[in-house]
Amino acid sequence: MGGTGPRTGYVLVLRLELSDTPGTLGRVTTAIGDDGGDIGNIDLVGQFGRKVVREVTVTCRNEAHAHELTAKVEAVEGVRVLEVGDRTFLAHQGGKLAIVSKLPLKSPDDLSVAYTPGVGRVSQAIAADPERVWDLTVKGNSVAVLTDGTAVLGLGAIGPAAAMPVMEGKAALFKEFADIDAYPICVDVAGPEELIAVAKAIAPGFGGINLEDVAAPACFEVEERLRRELDIPVFHDDQHGTAVVVLAAMENACRVVGKRLADLRVVMLGAGAAGIACARLLLHAGVRDLVAVDLGGVLHPGRAAELDPQRRWLMERSNPRGLAGGLAEALAGADAFVGVSGPGALPPALAATMAPEAIVFALANPVPEILPDEVPPNVAVVATGRSDFPNQINNVLVFPGFFRGLLDARARSVTDDMKAAAARGLASLVDERELDADFVIPSVFDRRVAPAVSRAVQETVERTGLSRLVESG
Repeated sequence: MGGTGPRTGYVLVLRLELSDTPGTLGRVTTAIGDDGGDIGNIDLVGQFGRKVVREVTVTCRNEAHAHELTAKVEAVEGVRVLEVGDRTFLAHQGGKLAIVSKLPLKSPDDLSVAYTPGVGRVSQAIAADPERVWDLTVKGNSVAVLTDGTAVLGLGAIGPAAAMPVMEGKAALFKEFADIDAYPICVDVAGPEELIAVAKAIAPGFGGINLEDVAAPACFEVEERLRRELDIPVFHDDQHGTAVVVLAAMENACRVVGKRLADLRVVMLGAGAAGIACARLLLHAGVRDLVAVDLGGVLHPGRAAELDPQRRWLMERSNPRGLAGGLAEALAGADAFVGVSGPGALPPALAATMAPEAIVFALANPVPEILPDEVPPNVAVVATGRSDFPNQINNVLVFPGFFRGLLDARARSVTDDMKAAAARGLASLVDERELDADFVIPSVFDRRVAPAVSRAVQETVERTGLSRLVESG
């Protein structure tokens, strides 16, 4: 399901020269439709004698389908393919970002204010009182989207240059949803020590650092060290953004099925960066019975010697019933499943062993641990990471508003209390009239999301005394 029809990621732009005879355009559209393409716009570029040039936009299933469809169009009598473009690549030409000056630079007077000699007095003011950098520069509204390119999307360690389009996209989301100026910082480093050094070196120019697509286990060390050694907030979105959305959706799923977080038996499949962060936040929010499962089976004391420090930390705080074995043993009678593992990892037969009115969050992307149309009748609520199914768990619900709150409060760090507050703020946007099994989390295009998350974070920062504004006030 969801993989056979056209997908928005593969949109062809075909520039075609057609004979100006009746039926030529109809033969083109028929060829496209018969081959499974979904036609969008058909634009007239111009007429040149007995020839007409048109631009046709077509959504395809994948790259192979795009090549096949182009060949079918080229085979139509009276048609010549002049140019083949991929809308995604065309949109990325020259990058997705630009810097625009807020000041006019039309005269010598403008220049003297924006640059020398006026700028020197501003620099002297900051040197005399470093806190003024927050008001007199872009620092107070700037976030570094920092990556070493070691775990980019589902593509793996493709390197910092190949990570650049993803980081640009992240920066665009920051701007669109929270009006934050975010900058893609893609660095070629040899391990976590160098990445930490880069982050510390660039920190004076930013109000926060969003770590992105840094592979485990290095991501744990990098984040922990930076949180200790910097006085601006550091947030690893792959871990904590996911965790916040999972907690918000879980709270609302509990409302749907009439259960409480404190009473849930939760199974976490996957004990990497995202899995550990989700487990940690669920435990912080009140879940008391959580069992984590990785490739070696259930995390339990008998495996302590083989576990890295992060999984050992989770093992010591989970599995109160002392389960051993694998996923089957963990799932029997469980109320909730959170998968951050791989495709097809939850067979329907195993899901059927869960408790009645079970909750399943299958978050592997693009193919989840179990497809929504495969879940057995005892599963009441299903969420995935995909936009073509209900209840999408998407980090864009969190990081723009989260950083908006951090920046507005001038926070020094990030805490679990802030994450839990953000989750509550996000969950609260689904009221009782809207709440049902197919709607436990708001849409990413709900413009209430970023302000609600921001407000929750800002209030927590101020209440817990982690704001520069409290100190300066």
